[in-house]
Amino acid sequence: MSPTIVAFQGVHGAYSEEAVRQHFGESVETLPCPLLNDVFQAVESGRATYGMVPVENSVAGTVATAYELLIEHDLRVQAEVILHVHHALLAAPGTKLADVKVARSHPQALAQCEQFLARRGIKPLAHYDTAGSAQDLAQEPQPGTAAIASKLAGKLYGLDVLEQGIEDEPQNYTRMFVVGEGDPPLAKKNKTSVVFVVRDQAGALYRALGEFASRGINMTKIESKPRRNKPWQYYFFVDFDGHVDDPDCKAALAGLLHTTVLLKMLGSYPAASVVQTERKD
Repeated sequence: MSPTIVAFQGVHGAYSEEAVRQHFGESVETLPCPLLNDVFQAVESGRATYGMVPVENSVAGTVATAYELLIEHDLRVQAEVILHVHHALLAAPGTKLADVKVARSHPQALAQCEQFLARRGIKPLAHYDTAGSAQDLAQEPQPGTAAIASKLAGKLYGLDVLEQGIEDEPQNYTRMFVVGEGDPPLAKKNKTSVVFVVRDQAGALYRALGEFASRGINMTKIESKPRRNKPWQYYFFVDFDGHVDDPDCKAALAGLLHTTVLLKMLGSYPAASVVQTERKD
C-alpha cells in the first residue's frame, strides 16, 4: 500500500503542517510546497494523496486565494480541520528573552502578537513566512533577533522556545480543508460547501437562499467574492449542515440549479469540531 502523502503550503514547521499532523497523525509523510496552487497541482499530479489548505482564520478572515483555487481546480473537500493556533517566540540556543530586540515573522502573525511585542519592547519585522522565519534564523542566527512561528518549527530547526502562547487573542483558530480526488464516505455529522453565481435580476439571491431556508437547512457560512474578468459579478460561497445525499439537501441543490447561472459542488465532508489546546501565558 502506498504511503499517505499530504501536501501543504510553506516550509516544514508551518501551521498547515501542524494541521496535517493533527488530522492524519504524527507519522504521516508531508510535502512542502512554495505556493497554494502547488498544493493542488501536487494532488492532481499524484505526487501527494491529499492537500491541506487554509481557508479561514477566526481573527484575520478568509484566505481569498484558497477559494479561487477551489473554483479553478476539480479537487473535492475531503474533510475540514480546525487548528487552534498558538504562536511561539523562538531564538537561537542560549538567547534570553531580555536579549530579544527584533522579532521576524509573517505580517499576520506579527499583528496577532502586537500587544505581546509592545509590552516587551520588541520591534516587529515582516518576513515572508512564519516557519520560514524560523528556518532562516536557524541557518543565520543574529544577536537580539527572534522569530514568531509554531512550537513545531522551533523543534524542527533547533531553536529555543523563549515563550509560547504569545498571541493576543487566545481564541485564534484556522479552518483548513483537506482536498483530494473523489468523495469521502458519509460521516455521522456532515457539512457541504458549494459556490454559485445568481442571475442579474431583483430577488435572485433571495430565491437562491430560500432553497435552504424553506427546507430548514442551516447555513453556517455565506460570503461573496468578485469574479475574475467579470467586473461587478460575484461568486457566493455557502457552507451548510448536511450531506449532498440527504433528501432535503439534494432538493435544495436541485432548486439552486434553476435559480443560478453557475453552481459548483466543492464537497460534502465530515464536519470538524473545535479542538481546544493548551495555551501557556
